[in-house]
Amino acid sequence: MHIDIIGDIHGCYREFTALTEKLGYVWDEGIPIHPDGRKLGFVGDLTDRGPESLKMIDIVCALVDRKLAHYVPGNHCNKLYRFFLGRNVQVTHGLETTVAEYHALPPSEQEMIRRKFIRLYEGAPLYAVLDEGRLVIAHAGIRHDYIGRMDKKVKTFVLYGDITGETNPDGTPVRRDWAKRYRGDAWIVYGHTPVEKPRFVGRTVNIDTGCVFGGALTALRYPEMTTVSVPSSMPHVPEKFRTFS
Repeated sequence: MHIDIIGDIHGCYREFTALTEKLGYVWDEGIPIHPDGRKLGFVGDLTDRGPESLKMIDIVCALVDRKLAHYVPGNHCNKLYRFFLGRNVQVTHGLETTVAEYHALPPSEQEMIRRKFIRLYEGAPLYAVLDEGRLVIAHAGIRHDYIGRMDKKVKTFVLYGDITGETNPDGTPVRRDWAKRYRGDAWIVYGHTPVEKPRFVGRTVNIDTGCVFGGALTALRYPEMTTVSVPSSMPHVPEKFRTFS
């Protein structure tokens, strides 16, 4: 299996285009297709905060429909899904940018993108176990003893990380560094927590290099286990990046 897994995009369509081209994908059909048959992987959080969230929904839906990509949802995807279902969600923490794009569309196009995303979300696995169990894509990561489980505890971990229930001064949840304790055989590729450069710990790789916060958009090439990045066009917000001791 040959797959290029891309970190949290958050509506940064321009960087996504540049990264896929750098990886050798061709856009002749309006979506990135690799001449050698490589597929794309997405760790979730396609939307929110960045300028072109709806475009990312369109492209990922088209890729998944054509079986050219594997997509797993992130916490922002989960919130957008609940918004599209008409649930009572707070339109904050980046969702407001996607909702503004959505409200700017004519009603017929709103309905089209709403249905498209609901179908993408409902058809997606909570996390993807690929290459006969050797590779797992999970938005915020996954513990080795959770692989194979789909219960509420696992869903919370996969979408939000190993949260303690406490909050940081900025309102974000306190997260434990689960990667340091991971002892499984499968490679876990994840995002969710922005880091300045791809973070390899044991058999885990965090590829969220904070594109929407002015970092970079990063892909992990599997099975090569090499990373490819393009710089962000957004302003750099250093306090959004986590450092690990």
